[in-house]
Amino acid sequence: MEAYTSFARVYDLFMDNVPYDEWCQQLLKIFHEHGIESGIVADLGCGTGSLTELLAAKGFDMIGIDNSEDMLEIALEKKVEKGQNILYLCQDMRSFELYGTCRAIVSRCDAVNYLTGTDELLSLFRLVNNYLDPEGIFVFDCNTVHKYETVLADNTIAENRELGSFIWENSYDPDTRINEYDLTLYIREEKEADPRFRRFTETHFQRAYTIEELKTAATAAGLLWLDCVDADTMVMPDSGTERLLITLGEHGKTPEL
Repeated sequence: MEAYTSFARVYDLFMDNVPYDEWCQQLLKIFHEHGIESGIVADLGCGTGSLTELLAAKGFDMIGIDNSEDMLEIALEKKVEKGQNILYLCQDMRSFELYGTCRAIVSRCDAVNYLTGTDELLSLFRLVNNYLDPEGIFVFDCNTVHKYETVLADNTIAENRELGSFIWENSYDPDTRINEYDLTLYIREEKEADPRFRRFTETHFQRAYTIEELKTAATAAGLLWLDCVDADTMVMPDSGTERLLITLGEHGKTPEL
């Protein structure tokens, strides 16, 4: 599971279209439906902490977990700037450890798709179940097979900004359902007097999971399958859904992890 390195420096610049406020409201609604109004919430794959900060501002005791030290450095800068009491941990979501349990665990922005094997998915779900309070919930999103096959496919996405540019080249294997994307970044030097751009490259892999695969892994981990909706419309998913939003529930602890 690759961590973002160079991309961390410009992540917020290029991800300024991500609807973090909307995602926060979605989560608050789901929390309310399950009687969760306060307490500890862990954010898996928290990145630079944008969503973590929003949930902290709503009164939750937030733990942000990510495997990229570079992303967490930026999250810590935001924490200092905004004065939120957030605990950030540099850990892999496949093997994370907490000191206690949480009222809820969340994971947005397709972090779960970075788990490229069903064994890794099962490990995550077992850990989540272990670290949830009784009747706690896990809310996560996941890119669909349709998105990888049709939207991303073998397409190249590029964007140019004043402070940087990126080229995102996708390569999807329908047999393994693994999407490889090569990311080329051109980032302007931080010194104002230096007009040069430095080139960086990263390669990442994501896997498309079917609803049945997700449901099977969740059940095997002892979690309850509570809800699955289109993450954009918040209604039942259909063949054109690009991102799922899934809610799982704690249902007793599994004897082994």
